[in-house]
Amino acid sequence: MKKLIALLTLAGLLTVASSTFIYAQAGKTTDETKTAQVDSTTPPPAADTASASAAAPESAETPMHQQLKIKFIEGGPMWMAPILICLIVGLALAFERIIYLNMASTNTTKLLKKVEAALADGGIDAAKEVCRNTRGPVASIFYQGLDRYDSGIDVVEKSVVSYGSVQMGQMESGLTWISLFIALAPMLGFLGTVVGMIQAFDAIQIAGDINPSLVAGGMKVALITTVGGLIVAMILQVFYNYILGKIDSIVNSMEDASISLIDILVDFSSKKK
Repeated sequence: MKKLIALLTLAGLLTVASSTFIYAQAGKTTDETKTAQVDSTTPPPAADTASASAAAPESAETPMHQQLKIKFIEGGPMWMAPILICLIVGLALAFERIIYLNMASTNTTKLLKKVEAALADGGIDAAKEVCRNTRGPVASIFYQGLDRYDSGIDVVEKSVVSYGSVQMGQMESGLTWISLFIALAPMLGFLGTVVGMIQAFDAIQIAGDINPSLVAGGMKVALITTVGGLIVAMILQVFYNYILGKIDSIVNSMEDASISLIDILVDFSSKKK
């Protein structure tokens, strides 16, 4: 999973680098276009004007990924890149947790029946073998409890509770980073907003006049960065809540299964006596 996170992070950095390159090329193309318009003194032919107007509706239908790329460039790579990195790394951590939790899910009813049957047929060693061959935190807790059966039921119960806390901590690993990115993305967006407003007021001060075109540039940066940060936070928040719900479901199954295991061991002890 760590390799997966590293690969996704590298992909995000490459995306940011390519977007920055596109931004630079777009700026260069714009400058060349402006220079060509200044040097040109003859108006375009009527046929060319008609063809350009006819092609305008076709170019207006820009694909979604192109629109996102344009908005990323308009928002400024310096402010949009950290927000994009928060999204990529946050999604990588979220996917890693989702895969881990789905693999950790166990049919506790089926496992309890196998453990009970193994106890009846082969005793504690057979039950431990069943738990050893079953993946998931519930089977690990069962194994720890069965391994301490000779010390008494009280010790088994304490070990199950203690190891359950350990398993819960492992399931919650990485959630603090996801919550960090959820809080950090809007902050980065608001930072871009403040910087965009400052740029707008600086442009007004330099021009000495309130020109809508001067104000629009800074306001555009402000709004795009804010929207980007909020969208990233909302996406990560959905995955974060899903992960929390999955953990709660597994923990409830662990607690119910642990109580059932203690009952099975009590019955097993009484039958041995």
